[in-house]
Amino acid sequence: MDSRYNKLADVLTGFSTRLSKGDKVLIDAFDVPTEIVVALIRAARERGALPFARTTNARVNREMLMNFDAEMAEANAALELERMKGMQAYIALRGADNIFESSDVPPENMRDYMRVNRPVLNWRVGKTRWVVLRWPTSAMAQQAQISTEAFEDFYFDVCTMDYARMRPGMAALKKRMDEASRVEIIGPGTELRFSIEGLKGIPCGGRRNIPDGEVYTAPVKDSVEGVITYNAPTVYQGEGFEKVRLEFSKGRIVKATCSGNEEKLNRILDSDEGARYVGEFAIGFNPYILKPMRDILFDEKIAGSFHFTPGQAYEGPADNGNRSQVHWDLVNIQRPDWGGGEIRFDGETIRKDGSFIVPDLERLNPAFLLSDEPFEDVKGDDSDW
Repeated sequence: MDSRYNKLADVLTGFSTRLSKGDKVLIDAFDVPTEIVVALIRAARERGALPFARTTNARVNREMLMNFDAEMAEANAALELERMKGMQAYIALRGADNIFESSDVPPENMRDYMRVNRPVLNWRVGKTRWVVLRWPTSAMAQQAQISTEAFEDFYFDVCTMDYARMRPGMAALKKRMDEASRVEIIGPGTELRFSIEGLKGIPCGGRRNIPDGEVYTAPVKDSVEGVITYNAPTVYQGEGFEKVRLEFSKGRIVKATCSGNEEKLNRILDSDEGARYVGEFAIGFNPYILKPMRDILFDEKIAGSFHFTPGQAYEGPADNGNRSQVHWDLVNIQRPDWGGGEIRFDGETIRKDGSFIVPDLERLNPAFLLSDEPFEDVKGDDSDW
């Protein structure tokens, strides 16, 4: 077995989900090698946990969705919810030989599937210690436009980095989000204004996603005004979109355009009332991830990026009350090679052209995160992380 599998399994069962004796953990393996599933089972058992494994496949899922039966889907979702309620932790690994496998699934089938499974997702996010990650495939290497071997090396570097180095800077960014009221974001094709007053910052440094590196909150639901143009390409519901541009009035998306399937873009945003409101605002800073590869778990963590997400808000301290079956993390990169831009909290510029420029946040810049400079970890309630 590749020794990197064991190292990754140790990170996921240790730092990410903190498994301990008696914990039940669901290992959800989606088109990944058997060896990594075995490594995770062994790592969980070494910690005294009780591993449960489920394997699924994209082509099988497509077949089920193409011939969607609501009664069967609801019965299956009920079973999955009962299983999830028995778990203390959840580890998902998701491979993809073809990211467009579900592109021909009827939109109404996808919508209904997401609706009936929303309670399972809500329980997993709100009630378990969870972590989700992609698995490196040749398809992902193609998306990143590098060789398969080079992509695998990149993947294991970013997934097994010292995520504890992010904690001091994340704590400082969380504090600023907790205390801020007004946010302004400017850049090419972007001029946004909204409030985050009363909503808390949530640090994500390897405890929810791998790769990780963001702090998120949400805008006050009806406060968003202005326009945003996303410069990172995206894939959602099996369809590719580029140069998505959204106009807001009183929090609602009143106009949506893109380079690509504009009709499908608007169908997604019309899935339900909440899909035209924003459920998440997050700032990304993973120093290893520098360009989009049409995989959101990587792209939303790009150094110098932020994402502004139509759809469902996460339950908890950053919940603005928006509810939707959609949660679409659309990304804007603000480094100079992508056009630059600024993020301002209450009139103060905290990040310019993708770099944090205030002293308390400089430890989220690559110069610190990739260095060997000693640091004091941030302690406290693990629920903050």
